[in-house]
Amino acid sequence: MKTSLLTPNKDPMGCAIADYFEKGKAAKLRVFSSQFDEDEIPVSQLFRTFDEMPELEQEALRLAEGKILDCGAGSGCHALALQDMGKEVEAIDISPRSVEVMQKRGVNNAYCINLFDENYLQKFDTILMLMNGSGIIGKLENMGAFFTKMKQLLNPGGCIYMDSSDLRYLFEDEDGSFLVDLAAGYYGEIDFRMQYKQVRGEAFDWLYVDFQTLAYYANENGFKVEMVKEGEHYDYLACLKMV
Repeated sequence: MKTSLLTPNKDPMGCAIADYFEKGKAAKLRVFSSQFDEDEIPVSQLFRTFDEMPELEQEALRLAEGKILDCGAGSGCHALALQDMGKEVEAIDISPRSVEVMQKRGVNNAYCINLFDENYLQKFDTILMLMNGSGIIGKLENMGAFFTKMKQLLNPGGCIYMDSSDLRYLFEDEDGSFLVDLAAGYYGEIDFRMQYKQVRGEAFDWLYVDFQTLAYYANENGFKVEMVKEGEHYDYLACLKMV
């Protein structure tokens, strides 16, 4: 799995976050994929308050306890909400500009760190992976390496709260059946690339994983998983604990 950090000239999301923080507005954060049409991420959503967050995220923040790790923290909206609750949180991101914004916004412990850096060996009671947090795993073949890292970072009795989405709805036929090409690989493995103004990021893999598949890999790697809450559109929040 990749352990590198982003550089400013390859960090479109970080540039968008910095613009919004400094100017109160941002241009289009464009998203490209070989599997889908061009899309856009509304940058204002990356600065949402607790009350503006989806129920799945709110529930994860309520349940998080002890020393908390917020992975892929972006602008720091989850970390700030946790701090407001009086909870102890460390926020990490691979984007230097995002981390800079988090620090300016008042996140007490914000660091530019790749979760999979072999030298990152802190200990936590709760690990949060929100906003389709399963994405940073990249591909199903990385599940083993992911759970190995989680075992290194979790204290005994600790847990991961992860949200994701089951993309099978994209393959739903009019009669309710699902037409998935099994020969094409797992349907939740997506490639993305972002662009903000003239800043173009590198292509990266992103994993949307259905709950049954997540449970299978969790069990294979010494974790038990439970469904905490289901969203309105094939999304869900799961809790994973070491057995």
